[in-house]
Amino acid sequence: MSQITFDHVVKRFGSVVAVNDVSLTIGEGEFVALLGPSGCGKTTTLRLIAGLEIADSGRITIGGRDVTYLPPAARDVAMVFQDYALYPHMTILENIGYPLKVRGVNKRERAQRVTEVARELQIADLLERRPSQLSGGQQQRASVARAVVHQAVAFLFDEPLSNLDAQLRLEARAFLKHLQNELGATSVYVTHDQAEAMALADRIVVMRLGKIMQIGAPLDVYRNPANTFVASFIGSPPMNLLGGKALVNQGQFVAEDGETVIDVRRVYERLSRPPQENESITLGIRPEHITIHTEPHPFAIPGQLYVVQPMGGETLVNVRVGPKLLTVRLFQDEPPSLPDRVWLEPALEWSFVYGADGNRLQ
Repeated sequence: MSQITFDHVVKRFGSVVAVNDVSLTIGEGEFVALLGPSGCGKTTTLRLIAGLEIADSGRITIGGRDVTYLPPAARDVAMVFQDYALYPHMTILENIGYPLKVRGVNKRERAQRVTEVARELQIADLLERRPSQLSGGQQQRASVARAVVHQAVAFLFDEPLSNLDAQLRLEARAFLKHLQNELGATSVYVTHDQAEAMALADRIVVMRLGKIMQIGAPLDVYRNPANTFVASFIGSPPMNLLGGKALVNQGQFVAEDGETVIDVRRVYERLSRPPQENESITLGIRPEHITIHTEPHPFAIPGQLYVVQPMGGETLVNVRVGPKLLTVRLFQDEPPSLPDRVWLEPALEWSFVYGADGNRLQ
């Protein structure tokens, strides 16, 4: 059993509440990504699991065992750090085998287990080198090998790819995904990179200011963001958020400029709790759920073409609507020829309404 649970965990640093009443269950064999901007509490949460920080209140269990106040060595977890934390004076063989050495495993068995893991991670020919003689990607694999070699009940990753260049990061991401599929181990992965979280995780935990904003499968979080923070954080480019008020009786949304009016009757009709008349709301629309027209069109709103950005496999088009700059994603290689004046038609079945508190209306 390697299930990890947080039960109303709080961690403070002086007057700052880094982890604020977090309750969370990470299932056995599950890969969970803790995602959020700097200062959101994700790394502190990971360190609480590792025992590198001690909770001020609440309870943490690993495999049903209360580890809230246990030291790191008693928790049987392995951690891969952002800077890899390899000992510079040791060979890679010695680095990988070090956790086994401190546990009293004899030299022959250590060498055998290190060789097996190194072969699996494709670094067997590097075992006699020192960390300074390895590339960033090779050091990252050596760090992962050191974590894997002693067969911990859970693996903890603290932004392990952030020091790699773009190409190596893609390769390392695929490697970690493959490794997780092979090991089936419980893994907790901290990142501020939503693409990493989306690609790697079974579930994503989005955090902000020490609190959990949303938990769910990557595509569910992307397709159904629970609040405006998640909507603006998940997605590249993020969801378009247009503030305004609800004219429910007319089935309309009026943007803050007072001039942009969208017929959203179909959106209001599917809500179990529609907004009140004249209630302040935010309309959320993903860039890929907007169609561009070059002339007036039903359900479309006028806008001023701002810039067209060809990205290779897709094109991003920015259009100014009132004071807001909206983004449209077109899945085409060649950028379209567009006039200065265009009309944007949102796919209402994929549009969301958020209340004044930022939470999505269901």
